[in-house]
Amino acid sequence: MSNNTSSLAPSSNPAASVTAAGAGGIRFYLFPLAAVCIWSGNTIITKAASTAIEPAAIAFYRWMLAVLVMTPFLGRDAWRQRAVIAAHWPRLLLLGALGMAMYQGLAYEAARTTSAINMGVTVALMPLLSACLSSLFAGERLSTARIVGGVLSLLGLVVLSSHGEPSRLFNGGVHIGDALMLIAVTSNAFYGVLLKRWALPLSTWTQLYVQAAFGSLILLPFWLAAPASPLTVQNLPLVMYAGLLASIGAPFLWMNAIKHLGAPRSALFANLIPLLVALAASALLGEQLHAYHALAGALVLIGVAWGQRNGGKRK
Repeated sequence: MSNNTSSLAPSSNPAASVTAAGAGGIRFYLFPLAAVCIWSGNTIITKAASTAIEPAAIAFYRWMLAVLVMTPFLGRDAWRQRAVIAAHWPRLLLLGALGMAMYQGLAYEAARTTSAINMGVTVALMPLLSACLSSLFAGERLSTARIVGGVLSLLGLVVLSSHGEPSRLFNGGVHIGDALMLIAVTSNAFYGVLLKRWALPLSTWTQLYVQAAFGSLILLPFWLAAPASPLTVQNLPLVMYAGLLASIGAPFLWMNAIKHLGAPRSALFANLIPLLVALAASALLGEQLHAYHALAGALVLIGVAWGQRNGGKRK
C-alpha cells in the first residue's frame, strides 16, 4: 500500500494507546519499525523493477495479487457491505486511483530515471505535503512552523534534484524521475487527507480491499497498452514482495503500531525511511552516497520535524 502513515490509522483511544505501550514494553515498537523497513525495502524493489519489468505491469500485478490474497478473508464482508460500497463508490474509486494506481504507478516509472536514494528522500516530504493539502481541503491553517518547515524541505528537494548544484535546474540537468516521484508522493499525501476527511463507514481492511480492486481496474488499460511483460523467474519475487509484504503486511503492522503506540509515536518511525533506503540502495544496488544526499536528507527531515512542532488549527 501507500506509505502515507496517517491513512492507515484505525479509530483508537490515545490514552489507551499510551497505556498499552507502557505496559507492553519494547516489543510494540517492532510493529512500526518492521512496517517502515518493509516500505523502505519496497523503494529498493521499485528501483530494481525498473530493469526487470514494465512499470504498468508490476503496478497491475501487485494490486491484483493483493486483491486475490485478500478475497478469501475480506470478500464476504465486502459483499455484505455492498450497499455502503455502492453509495460511496466514487470516493473509493478516487482513493484507489490516488493511493494505489497513481502513487505506485508513477513511482515505478520514476525509478527508470532516478535513484532509489532520491526516491527515499522525496518520500520523506509526505508529512509536510499532507499538512499543505490539509490546509487547502480540510480546513486546517498552516502554522508558521509548518511554513518554515516547508521552505527547508523545499530547499532539500532543490539540493537533491540538482545534485548539490542549483544552477543545474536551469540547464536541463534534473531527472524527470525526480519530478514524477514528487507528483507520486503528492498524490499519496492527497489520498491520506481525503481518507481522513471522508471517514467512510467501512473497516480499514475492507477499504483497503475495495480500493485495491479499484486500483487494479484503473491500471488494467495501462497494462494492456504497455509492451508485453509477463511474469518471469527474475521479476516474480519483486511482484510478490510488492503485492504481499508492501501492500498487505506493512499495513497490518502499521495498524497494530497505531493501536498500541498511538499515531504520533508511530509516525516518528517514518523519518527512518530515507536513511534505510540510502543504506539499502548503497549495499544492494551499488548506488553511491554523496554529500548532497546527506545535505538534502538533513534539510528535508529538519523541515518535517520543524513543521510538525505545531499542529494546524481549524479555521
